[in-house]
Amino acid sequence: MFTRIAAYAVVLDGDRILLPHWNEGGGSGWTLPGGGIDPGEHPEAAAVRELREETGYDVALDGLLGVDSIVIPADRRFAVNGTPPTEPLHGIRIVYRAHVVAGDLTVEADGSTDAVAWHRLSDVDALDRVDLVDVGRRMAGLLG
Repeated sequence: MFTRIAAYAVVLDGDRILLPHWNEGGGSGWTLPGGGIDPGEHPEAAAVRELREETGYDVALDGLLGVDSIVIPADRRFAVNGTPPTEPLHGIRIVYRAHVVAGDLTVEADGSTDAVAWHRLSDVDALDRVDLVDVGRRMAGLLG
């Protein structure tokens, strides 16, 4: 089993949530901003770095919302560089709350996301989104 540890953030601005659009390996959907932690990198630093890369914003973290664990069977994983995975993925997802302190909304160049936008919280349920969005909304008290 392959393990991936990643850091994400729920970023709100009034009644809007910041979501990049993930598009990689045949899968796509709106997701929380964030991503994989580099070797030796602190999860907080990873969340801040990934947010800058995917959204163009510098953020300050407001605290840890929670840690989520997911196991994705090999046959449900998406191909990486055209190669189908042969083992399950255990994802450890560390989720923070954050707010924007600087920067301009910018789409990531040559990354795993192809768009980024602010969405009204009331519109999120209608979006084609990955489960992490609902995990983060639940942790932030935005879902019952």
